[in-house]
Amino acid sequence: MSGVRELGGVRVMVAAAEGEVVAGERQALDLLGDAHYRGASWVAVPVERLGAEFFRLRSGVAGAVVQKFAQYRTGLAVVGDVAVHVAASDALRDFVRESNRGLQLWFVADLPELAGRLSS
Repeated sequence: MSGVRELGGVRVMVAAAEGEVVAGERQALDLLGDAHYRGASWVAVPVERLGAEFFRLRSGVAGAVVQKFAQYRTGLAVVGDVAVHVAASDALRDFVRESNRGLQLWFVADLPELAGRLSS
């Protein structure tokens, strides 16, 4: 079950690890609607909720999902180990690195890391 937590002074909706796979815009909009209803400005999505297509940049799934979050001015944190996916794709490695330099999308190992990033 999803819930809202205060992490680093920011309201974050933490999506449950079990649930529908975020496979495109519809699932992104479901998460965004839930987050806005709960007053959260960030959504933390466990890696388990993201399908393999999210990590294949050519599929366009990651771009569509991230674009929806940007349109609704809501941060997205992918929480968990993405090392296997990054090792298989130079493009994804670069995407993760550049995303982590920005303010909209972060790839973090766990919620304490997200809290630290949000507090700084």
